[in-house]
Amino acid sequence: QVQLVESGGGLVQPGGSLRLSCSASGFSFSSTIMRWYRQVPGRERELVASIMDTGVVANLADSVKGRFTISRDNAKSTVYLQMNSLKPEDTAVYYCNGRDWWGQGTRVTVSS
Repeated sequence: QVQLVESGGGLVQPGGSLRLSCSASGFSFSSTIMRWYRQVPGRERELVASIMDTGVVANLADSVKGRFTISRDNAKSTVYLQMNSLKPEDTAVYYCNGRDWWGQGTRVTVSS
């Protein structure tokens, strides 16, 4: 049974930081490209970042370049999204994705 479980979301003030984690099980994580998406109600899901199985960063949205970092630990079957200098427009539900599988999402709210 495939599972992707995100954690680390919450409420943070503008300029703050959060680290999201996505723990994977039930598939070959170490050979899978992993992605973080985010979605705001009423808008399409947006690709934030993706990382190759080797750890090479494949994509990073222009809106988060210089602020967000994607990484992975294949030994722990976990992918991370380090988010720094957060802005109110980063407020969204963040989803972990691998192949056709999705996590349940973790909510990030950036507000003073």
